[in-house]
Amino acid sequence: MAKGSYSISSKARSMKFIFLFMFMLNFILSDGDQHEVQLLLSFKASLHDPLHFLSNWVSFTSSATICKWHGINCDNNANSSHVNAVVLSGKNITGEVSSSIFQLPYLTNLDLSNNQLVGEITFTHSHNSLSQIRYLNLSNNNLTGSLPQPLFSVLFSNLETLDLSNNMFSGNIPDQIGLLSSLRYLDLGGNVLVGKIPNSITNMTALEYLTLASNQLVDKIPEEIGAMKSLKWIYLGYNNLSGEIPSSIGELLSLNHLDLVYNNLTGLIPHSLGHLTELQYLFLYQNKLSGPIPGSIFELKKMISLDLSDNSLSGEISERVVKLQSLEILHLFSNKFTGKIPKGVASLPRLQVLQLWSNGLTGEIPEELGKHSNLTVLDLSTNNLSGKIPDSICYSGSLFKLILFSNSFEGEIPKSLTSCRSLRRVRLQTNKFSGNLPSELSTLPRVYFLDISGNQLSGRIDDRKWDMPSLQMLSLANNNFSGEIPNSFGTQNLEDLDLSYNHFSGSIPLGFRSLPELVELMLSNNKLFGNIPEEICSCKKLVSLDLSQNQLSGEIPVKLSEMPVLGLLDLSQNQFSGQIPQNLGSVESLVQVNISHNHFHGSLPSTGAFLAINASAVIGNNLCDRDGDASSGLPPCKNNNQNPTWLFIMLCFLLALVAFAAASFLVLYVRKRKNFSEVRRVENEDGTWEVKFFYSKAARLINVDDVLKTVKEGKVVSKGTNWVWYEGKCMENDMQFVVKEISDLNSLPLSMWEETVKIRKVRHPNIINLIATCRCGKRGYLVYEHEEGEKLSEIVNSLSWQRRCKIAVGVAKALKFLHSQASSMLLVGEVSPEIVWVDAKGVPRLKVTPPLMPCLDVKGFVSSPYVAQEVIERKNVTEKSEIYGFGVMLVELLTGRSAMDIEAGNGMHKTIVEWARYCYSDCHLDTWIDPVMKGGDALRYQNDIVEMMNLALHCTATDPTARPCARDVLKALETVHRTTFC
Repeated sequence: MAKGSYSISSKARSMKFIFLFMFMLNFILSDGDQHEVQLLLSFKASLHDPLHFLSNWVSFTSSATICKWHGINCDNNANSSHVNAVVLSGKNITGEVSSSIFQLPYLTNLDLSNNQLVGEITFTHSHNSLSQIRYLNLSNNNLTGSLPQPLFSVLFSNLETLDLSNNMFSGNIPDQIGLLSSLRYLDLGGNVLVGKIPNSITNMTALEYLTLASNQLVDKIPEEIGAMKSLKWIYLGYNNLSGEIPSSIGELLSLNHLDLVYNNLTGLIPHSLGHLTELQYLFLYQNKLSGPIPGSIFELKKMISLDLSDNSLSGEISERVVKLQSLEILHLFSNKFTGKIPKGVASLPRLQVLQLWSNGLTGEIPEELGKHSNLTVLDLSTNNLSGKIPDSICYSGSLFKLILFSNSFEGEIPKSLTSCRSLRRVRLQTNKFSGNLPSELSTLPRVYFLDISGNQLSGRIDDRKWDMPSLQMLSLANNNFSGEIPNSFGTQNLEDLDLSYNHFSGSIPLGFRSLPELVELMLSNNKLFGNIPEEICSCKKLVSLDLSQNQLSGEIPVKLSEMPVLGLLDLSQNQFSGQIPQNLGSVESLVQVNISHNHFHGSLPSTGAFLAINASAVIGNNLCDRDGDASSGLPPCKNNNQNPTWLFIMLCFLLALVAFAAASFLVLYVRKRKNFSEVRRVENEDGTWEVKFFYSKAARLINVDDVLKTVKEGKVVSKGTNWVWYEGKCMENDMQFVVKEISDLNSLPLSMWEETVKIRKVRHPNIINLIATCRCGKRGYLVYEHEEGEKLSEIVNSLSWQRRCKIAVGVAKALKFLHSQASSMLLVGEVSPEIVWVDAKGVPRLKVTPPLMPCLDVKGFVSSPYVAQEVIERKNVTEKSEIYGFGVMLVELLTGRSAMDIEAGNGMHKTIVEWARYCYSDCHLDTWIDPVMKGGDALRYQNDIVEMMNLALHCTATDPTARPCARDVLKALETVHRTTFC
């Protein structure tokens, strides 16, 4: 009995012990679960969650519930579940990343990409849990500061994927990066990292994907890169790397993608690259490479895309190119290649895009080009090619872009081309084509751009039916066409029509009234006769109308004065007669008029377009100037109802009266309102001020004291290195105005101030008027009319796609007007969101200033990201320099990112451009588009958004000659605008 009793007692004690052990284990595990809960709730507390994705993250006691939280994954442990993954990608979350997220003891996967997270990444706790992490993705946020040192230590020795791309991390890449021995994927692209690529990076022998693109890295690519045998992808583009391409790259036999674009790499292309038998993509464009293409490159039989453009490569293109049987894209443009186009190009079965423009190529186009491939884009422009266009060029039926301008091609335009129904963009100008225009060419349904100007074509174009419903731009200028102008071109989308310098006769067709989108109509240097039809005045978008050097007659239609946006009107060297409509030029947009060498009589209108008209624009008529303005070169108009002697006496009396009044009241009213005069000198306690008013109202209501008080007490709108914008108001009335203070006029060119005289003539719906200037010593002030609205830089993140598109078009219109209509010397300087004001209706207006020197920082470097490289180097500055700034502004409109913010931290230029090129080339739309537009806008207008980004990157090309002009920019944007709003 004793033994049995003892046995039962022992079992009971054992059961109690097991129960107690299980209770304690459950308590410990529950306590561990609660610890994870608290860490996650602490992480949530630092965030703003507008989509309420984290709404079910609440405090609780059940360990099973945490695994049901949105974005949380747990392991499948039988005893308990722990958080091993937090995936919150693309949830529009803002705020800072709390260090508590890195304290989760079992975390292996953390993905916070594609949000709006800010601040620095910090680790303020024990790092014991970090070794568990295998996958870390913080890409596409707004994180700042240096790269966190603990990330590049043995604490993360098990990390396999690290993606910090498209943030604003700055500083150097830590030397300890080589300790990440398990890393397979590394993407640090799209930041503002500086310094060298550390040699220790070559210790990561397991790495397969390496991206450091779109930073500000300098110096050479590590020579030891050949030790990274596992690499399949290298992307180091859009940096400032220099030196030669390491030959050891040829030892990376698994490499599939090599991208070193937009650097300063020099020397020859290494012959060793021919050993990369797995290579499919080789991008070396926009460097300073020289010499021939190594023959070994043509042994890469898996090559799909080869881009060596924008270098200084020379020699001939080898016939061995025929070995690249997988090649789809070949870009060799903007180099110094000579010789003939190899015939082997025509035998590449997968070739789709061939661009060899801007070289020194000679000879003919290979006879069978297009016959054996699915050719879609062919650009051979700006070479010395000759011969005829091969009949096989559109054999595949897929060719949509054919660019052959500026060569010496001859013969007739082949009929095979005229049956190419896939064509959309055709540029054959400046060649030696002859014969008639094939009738089939005028019925291609998809062509929207057709330029065959500057050839030797002849015959009639009114002997066939034009049916080109997509046509937007047609130029047949500088040929020998004759006959009448067709009454219709089979489209209502035509924007630019240039038929100048031909032999067209007959009258101007009435059918122009059916062109509601017409912007430019150039019919000069023909043999047209008859009147200007009033129907042409129904083209309400017409900006330029050039009818000069014809035989047109009759009077100017009165309705021509009512055209709302007409900016250029050239009627010179015709047979027009009668009086000039007195309201012609009353529309502010009309700034350039030429009516010379006609038979007009009577007086010039007293409208803005004729107030300061040049004598050469009115000469050769029987006109007079009622205001007696000597600048027109016309005699004053006589009044037959008045005695000249009596008029002279009265004039003398009035002048004496005015002189007496001015002498009597000068002292009393020197600081008050004054009648309008072009130049004044005003004394006050600050010295002698030279004042110019350009509008009489401003002269009456504003004085120097108003301007000075604005500077001393007014509201600061924005600041630059040597200028400040203020908002002001007159002391004695409520007239509002804006003042730009230039702190040191002595640092500017002597001619700068005289350029303001040109600005007073600039009047355009998208330009804010300059109303006065004041200067005293080295101080200067530009006074502008007050514009209701907000600066673009302040509202860009709140705009829809439609409003952004409308703003881009408006600014482009202003630039086109300034570049082509106002004055070739009148430049905006720095085009940025700071000088664009947007009213309540979404209409943008540009503040135009005289051309200033670029803003310099304390070290003498240009400090603005909107300034082009040629301005920085103080080379030849043209209108294309302003197109660069406009391109940067387009990037900001599309991405919502500020160029100035990205610049902060490294003080170097072009960062946002490099980041944009990187994103555009290798990232999905969602990674770079402004989050405000994600969803509906991005899905609905994806093609238009991509098209605008493509335009922005063309505008910011390093070579100014590669940038489009303002006219072409506007055309492209209006095409996008029309697609968006139709």
